Amino acid sequence: MFSSISASSVRRRGVSRFTSAVLVSGLVAMGSLGVTGAAAADEAPQHQGGAAATLDGLKTYDGAVLHADGKDQQLAAGLFEMTVDGGGKLKTYCIDIHNPTQEQAKYLETPWDQTSLGANKNAGKIRWILEHSYPQIDDLSALASAAGTGPLTEKTAAAGTQVAIWRYSDGADVDAKDAQAEKLAEWLEKSAQDASEPKASLTLEPGAVSGKAGEKLGPVTVRTDADSVTVTPPADAAASGVKITDKDGKPVTAAVNGTELYFDVPSGASDGAASLGVQATTSVPVGRAFAGVTKSQTQILAGSSDSTVSATATANWAKQGPIPALTAEKNCAKGGVDITASNKGDEEFTFELAGTEHSIAPGGSETITVPVGEDEAYDFTITGPGGFSQNFKGVLDCKTAGSTPPATEQPSSAPSPASAGGSSAGSTGDLAETGSSSATPIIAGIAIALVVLGGAAVFFLRRKNAATSGE
Repeated sequence: MFSSISASSVRRRGVSRFTSAVLVSGLVAMGSLGVTGAAAADEAPQHQGGAAATLDGLKTYDGAVLHADGKDQQLAAGLFEMTVDGGGKLKTYCIDIHNPTQEQAKYLETPWDQTSLGANKNAGKIRWILEHSYPQIDDLSALASAAGTGPLTEKTAAAGTQVAIWRYSDGADVDAKDAQAEKLAEWLEKSAQDASEPKASLTLEPGAVSGKAGEKLGPVTVRTDADSVTVTPPADAAASGVKITDKDGKPVTAAVNGTELYFDVPSGASDGAASLGVQATTSVPVGRAFAGVTKSQTQILAGSSDSTVSATATANWAKQGPIPALTAEKNCAKGGVDITASNKGDEEFTFELAGTEHSIAPGGSETITVPVGEDEAYDFTITGPGGFSQNFKGVLDCKTAGSTPPATEQPSSAPSPASAGGSSAGSTGDLAETGSSSATPIIAGIAIALVVLGGAAVFFLRRKNAATSGE
C-alpha cells in the first residue's frame, strides 16, 4: 500500500510567507510513483549533473550460480549497455544482485554516497576491479596471463568480472560457471586494492542561487573532467535581459573546470527565475555509479564512449522580501532526502516541510532531512508567491536487498535473484526483459478490479439517488 507524509496547511501571514506542499509516496510492493497535486515549474528527477541514459539490457554475459538460503540459483553475469541521452554508449556492471532492472529504465550518474556504495567499505576495491579487468583491459590474452587463467572470451571475462564485483558490492556467495571465468573472479577478488571515487563527469556547484535584481547572482562553479563545456544562457534571456557572465560581467559561452559563472540580472527586471545549462562531450570516468530514476538495479560504469553530459543551475531573484534558493540530494546515511534552503532576501523565508515549520533568516541557510523509506518514491514541491515552485522527486535506493533482514525480503511474486542478477537459465539473457517485474500481471489485475469496483459504486450511488428523488 501507499505510505505518505504530507505537510499540513500553512497559516497565511502575508506575501512574505512561503508554503510547502509535500508528498512522499512509495508503492513498495508494486514500484509505483506518487505525484503531488500542485503543479511545479520543474518536475524532472533532480540530477546533480553528468550523464543520463536508458538501459538497453544485458549484452555480454555468461553463467553464474548464486548460493543463497540453502539453494543454488542460476543467473547470467556480465556487461549491460546503456544509451546516453544526447549521444553515447555506456557499459556497466550490476552492484545490486538481488534487485531487478526495469525495461528501458532511465538512469542518472550519481555520487557514491547516494547509493549503496556510500556505506560499502569495499567500494574502492570495486573500482580497482573495473580498471584492471574487461572491458578496460580488452587484450584478453594479457588479462588471462595476468590472472593465471586459461583462455578467456569476452563473455567469460565479463562474467568473471561481474562475479568478483558482486562479492564486494553485495557480499554475495556467487561463482562463475565457467572454470576460467571463476579463476578470473578469484584473482580479481584477491588482488583488489582500495581506490578513490572518481569525480563526476560534470556538475554545477551549487545547483541554485538567489539574490536581488541588479546583482550578479552566484558564483556557480563548473566541475568537470571535460576539456571544455558549452554554456547555454536562460531560454528567455533576450526578453529578461539576464546574462551569464564571469565575476567582472563579461559574457561567458564556454567554460572549463573551476570556471565561476554568474547570473547577471538587470536592476529593472521583474521578480522571477531562470536557469543556465552546461554541456560537454566526454568519456564518463570508470567507476561512476548509475542509479535508476525509478526502482531499478543500481549499476557501476565499466566503460564509456564519448558521451553527452550536462548540468543545470537555477537562479531566483526579487526586489524585496524573501528570496530563496532550494536544492535537494539523497542522504543515504540518514535515510532520507536533504532539502537545503537559503535566503538572500531582506525578510524571513518561512515554509512548512513534512509537518514542521522552518524559517530562514535573511542571509541564512538550513538543511532539512526528510525521512524516506528504503525503495520508496518521494515527491516534494515547495511553492510560494509570484508563481515560485520547486519540485524534487526520485526513489531512495541506498541498500542492496542482501543487506536487509530476511523478514523484509521481497515476496515470492517479485523477481527472484536469478532474474535480478541477470537472466535465469534458458532465457534470452536480456535483463531488461527477464528482470521486468513478474508482479506486472498482479498489478494489472488489481487495477482492473479497482476500476470495476469504482464503476459499481457509481452505478449503485446513482440508483440510490434516483430512488431518493422519486420518493
